[in-house]
Amino acid sequence: MIRKTIAGVAALLTLIGCTTVDPVTGERTRNNTGTGAIIGAIAGAAAGTLAGGDDRRNAIIGAGIGALGGAAIGHYMDQQEQNLRERLAGSGVGVTRVSQDRILLNFPADLTFEFNRDTVKGQFVPTLREVSGVLRDYPQTTIDVLGHADSVGADDYNQNLSERRALNISSVLIQSGVIRERVIATGFGERQPIADNSTDSGRARNRRVEVMISAFQG
Repeated sequence: MIRKTIAGVAALLTLIGCTTVDPVTGERTRNNTGTGAIIGAIAGAAAGTLAGGDDRRNAIIGAGIGALGGAAIGHYMDQQEQNLRERLAGSGVGVTRVSQDRILLNFPADLTFEFNRDTVKGQFVPTLREVSGVLRDYPQTTIDVLGHADSVGADDYNQNLSERRALNISSVLIQSGVIRERVIATGFGERQPIADNSTDSGRARNRRVEVMISAFQG
């Protein structure tokens, strides 16, 4: 997973060059400080972990965020789950409690992006801002944004598309106030389907971005 994160960032840097696509408007402009910071945070955390360090953990602590421990984890995640369910009710976003210390959000691609595009739909941005509001209220968590594709098309194309979508979702979250040190974006392409790629409905389910929210533990 970490190796793919680094590969994804490298691919995105090649694609972006000296410009970037605004995740809300779709306009291509010069890279701004925010976009550079996002890519730097993702690449730095991934490289540090691969090398045996824990740069993301150190960066989070450096940002003044304390770790959770013991019984506090369950209560903290319970409250966060409840808030997410309340704010995302009727939005089409799936909220799943994976374990005591993890919550998974599922953003179906048809809700989040136009077909074969990586620009976040303008009408979905308010939903992402609702998510950001909860994430800001519960800062003692890490956030892994995971892009996925169906099996239609070339493997490399699907991989790159999943990476760009994950990065653009991350960008909106960070622009909406989530501390960038908490966030890592990763693309998995078509390698982790959750449904049958031989059917239209299955492919629709496989085209998605997931957000894994994990307790930051001591």
